Amino acid sequence: MTIYLVDIEHITHICPVHPDGHPYDIRRTVVDVIPGGPCRAPVTVRCGEQTVQIPCHRHEPAKRQCGACRVIVTERTITIRTPDGAAA
Repeated sequence: MTIYLVDIEHITHICPVHPDGHPYDIRRTVVDVIPGGPCRAPVTVRCGEQTVQIPCHRHEPAKRQCGACRVIVTERTITIRTPDGAAA
């Protein structure tokens, strides 16, 4: 299982339509990647007389992928920031 650790920053502003504020810029930063390792259930693909094995994540939907090919995204921090001064 490959795990991506992500920091998220929402930059918001306040306007007459949204007096509580709303994000106008969302930035995601990948902080760390923990690889899951090689595929444990490769899929055999045939085309004519050619046969090749590919990792299951290239062929199968997420729920049928092996544990090594699955991807999990974990949000480490979510920061909401409003810049000083006038609305953007």
